[in-house]
Amino acid sequence: MAHKRSLEDLRRLYNKAAPAGRGGMPGPGGPRGGGPGARHRRGQGKPKNLGGTISRLWSYIAAYRARLTIAVVCVLLNTVAALVGSYMLRPVINTVVDPSKTPEQRIVSLAMILMILAVIYAVEIGSVYLQARMMMIVSQNALEKLRNDLFNKLQTLPVRFFDNNTTGELMSRFTNDIDNIDMMLNNTVVNLVSGAVMLVGTFVMMVYTNIILTLVTVAFIPLFLLGGSAIAKRSSKYYSAQQSALGAINGYIEETVTGSKVVKVFNHESVCEQEFHLLNEDMRDKQFNAQFYGGIMGPIMGNTSQISYAVTAGVGGLLCLLRGFDIGGLTLFCNVSRRFSQPITTIAQQTSTIFAALAGAERVFSIMDLDPTEADMPKLAPDKEALLPLPETYAGKGLTQPIRGDVALEHVTFGYTQDKVILKDISLYAHPGQKIAFVGSTGAGKTTVTNLLNRFYEINEGSITIDGIDLRDFDRDHLRRNIAMVLQDTHLFTGTVMENIRYGRPDATDDEVIEAAKTASAHSFILRLANGYDTMLEGDGSNLSQGQRQLLNIARAALSRAPILVLDEATSSVDTRTERHIEHGMDRLMSDRTTFVIAHRLSTVRNADAIMVLEHGEIVERGNHDRLLEQKGRYYELYTGLKELD
Repeated sequence: MAHKRSLEDLRRLYNKAAPAGRGGMPGPGGPRGGGPGARHRRGQGKPKNLGGTISRLWSYIAAYRARLTIAVVCVLLNTVAALVGSYMLRPVINTVVDPSKTPEQRIVSLAMILMILAVIYAVEIGSVYLQARMMMIVSQNALEKLRNDLFNKLQTLPVRFFDNNTTGELMSRFTNDIDNIDMMLNNTVVNLVSGAVMLVGTFVMMVYTNIILTLVTVAFIPLFLLGGSAIAKRSSKYYSAQQSALGAINGYIEETVTGSKVVKVFNHESVCEQEFHLLNEDMRDKQFNAQFYGGIMGPIMGNTSQISYAVTAGVGGLLCLLRGFDIGGLTLFCNVSRRFSQPITTIAQQTSTIFAALAGAERVFSIMDLDPTEADMPKLAPDKEALLPLPETYAGKGLTQPIRGDVALEHVTFGYTQDKVILKDISLYAHPGQKIAFVGSTGAGKTTVTNLLNRFYEINEGSITIDGIDLRDFDRDHLRRNIAMVLQDTHLFTGTVMENIRYGRPDATDDEVIEAAKTASAHSFILRLANGYDTMLEGDGSNLSQGQRQLLNIARAALSRAPILVLDEATSSVDTRTERHIEHGMDRLMSDRTTFVIAHRLSTVRNADAIMVLEHGEIVERGNHDRLLEQKGRYYELYTGLKELD
């Protein structure tokens, strides 16, 4: 019988508690997470630096002070118009029931009052429209700049940063966090200002109308606060549990769908169904409690308001009979007293939204405040320091002189983390036109060497030079323009085949793109596509085979004029026949370039000028193919199959 994991195991494995779902998908409470309680699911917690976050966020809004001022004035105007409109009920009622006036006089007075009301409501409608438009302009422009700044910042951060932060975590900054800020700017700020003004205005109007009825209404405020607070605490707890359940079920669905072939190959469908049933059942229970307590807030507060209204109306009726209180005043007070509880409820509900938005803004700013130099620092053991100081600036205004391609590594030591060294005292050199190959077991450090050439990471010890100049002295953008790479993991962008190849050199002509495709032996299969070079690629080139995608990557590198070429398992995804076809083109491509080749197929490195055999981060053998075979060492074992690659 297949092993089944418990509900607790599934929660622990699949609930990542991140604002966004796994694999970069918007998670629970994201932009599409509507329905009751959606606000509660959109990120939890309060910002650590409340004042600093507000000040920083204000800097994005401050550029639109004029529009923001207009919006606030419109909010005040709208609220005052609503209060004045409510107050006009008093003269309307008193005019209708005034026995001292003739019917004709009542009609004239009533018509005048109605005309005044029409003007008041027209002002209210106009102010609502203008306020909404101004706030939309302010918020969307501010968020556009915020997203641009965040995206631009990500372009400056080194590869190490992306190694330490998942795609989902970064995507959540652009989706959930900024969406929370959007909600606060568009709705919450307006509701808070309007609610505060309405609360003060209604209270003043109630005191002005009748002090006794005001005391009766105010006596119900503790009941509102206690009831709302008790429900909010339970609701928040259950919405948090619902968020965790949503995260777990989303993670399980994505992993199962992504690995559907493996599930079917190993007949794991029944186990998946049972495990999903556990997660789905748990989700149902959490959603029931969350939606129940979220849903009863309105009815309970509404019924409490009705009780307050009934008591107020009863006491007001007695005042009309015993104290001569006018009927219009009683009608006005009853109407205003019902409005009095609404701002309290609104302000209480907006608190969680504000804190969620400010916490999201703080997470966005935490990335924008990163020092690229610090993010690029190798993590060393506490008792060790990097021997080479980092330059004062990350990309800096370093050297941009032409690069020939003389590459030398001298006593290079490197580790991705402080507790594990990957490369140990590596030294080698390569001249223009030479082909240097790296072979060895998986995890020996072959790819790491090529990553260091691009300054994807900073070395711990030693030095890397190009044309005798330390790698760190070059402008980083200039350096990478002079190094072309073909990686084992292909990546194509949404766009045409022509555009994807031209990624290697944006100013290349169509004829140069086609020539590069011919060099990589991609031209013939491209012509067989529906629209040739104008064929649209989507989903990382999902409509192409793995080998075809790799050929486009090779064509992209061929188009580049970079004097240094790195081929990391470049032909691993093509069949042997295709590999033979592109070898001649690759030889032409490498003829005048410094080339570094990483290959598991040892037959592809036989013509290398020098072969470096790496094991456990050290070069254990070096030489050309014939010399290494004569030594009958590690390379001989790998080539003859006496000892397979790990």
